[in-house]
Amino acid sequence: MAIKEIICLLDIETDLTTAPVQIASELANKLDAHLTGVSPLIEPVVPALMVQPVPDQFISDARNRAQEKAHSALERFSEYGERSANAFETRLMDLTPGGLDTFVNHTRMCDLLVVGQDNPDRPEPLRAELIEAALFDSGRPILIVPYVGTEHFSAKKVMVAWDGSKTAARAIHAAMPILEMADEVLVVMVEAQKLHLPGDPGADLAVYLSRHGVKVSVEKIPAPASGVSDALLNYISDNQIDLAVMGGYGHSRVREFILGGATRGMLQSMTVPCIMAH
Repeated sequence: MAIKEIICLLDIETDLTTAPVQIASELANKLDAHLTGVSPLIEPVVPALMVQPVPDQFISDARNRAQEKAHSALERFSEYGERSANAFETRLMDLTPGGLDTFVNHTRMCDLLVVGQDNPDRPEPLRAELIEAALFDSGRPILIVPYVGTEHFSAKKVMVAWDGSKTAARAIHAAMPILEMADEVLVVMVEAQKLHLPGDPGADLAVYLSRHGVKVSVEKIPAPASGVSDALLNYISDNQIDLAVMGGYGHSRVREFILGGATRGMLQSMTVPCIMAH
């Protein structure tokens, strides 16, 4: 399936045009896709257990600050979009910590969501919750951009983490237009992982990808005691990978997301952009 509609979740806690915007814009140009910048307007929430009532002025000031940040992000995105060749638009989206359905429903009408990894030194409000909600509830793939080390989009050398699962298959199908652009695609299988297909799923995937014109090779790697995510992160570093593709694992309990170990490890420690699907 072609990628023709890309949504970029904008960072609001910075005065700079951020890496996710740069990556999303470059990718939209390469794929001739429409790009929408979504700026979250985080509604202030008063804790229910507050002993003293919160002054109305406090809530009003908090909302005004949130509006200023959200509109500033849209202005920066618009300035960037006007300098690029692809068509773009901007949207302001009201969000509350307890209600992310508006955002999730909106992402269902795109082919790819681009979002920045949360920066622990300058965290974005609700960023972790928005990433998890989009990954596990939107039904759409998500491209997560590290908060450091990524300035431009590149897919010359792509790693595909493959265990034969449906989530990994969905990520591969979602990333196919990008895989077809790559100079080299490395299908990586971690030996300690349970494989979800009989026979030789690595070879079968290589044949499938080659029929799409993808230049592919297969490699099996050992899993360290620290887990699958460390094996993948080490491989990315050792082989100068530009982009990773993998399934996102987890389940939900009334909107409380519990991440699988490999997914959590990649989200926390990624060093290159990563396309995930669930």
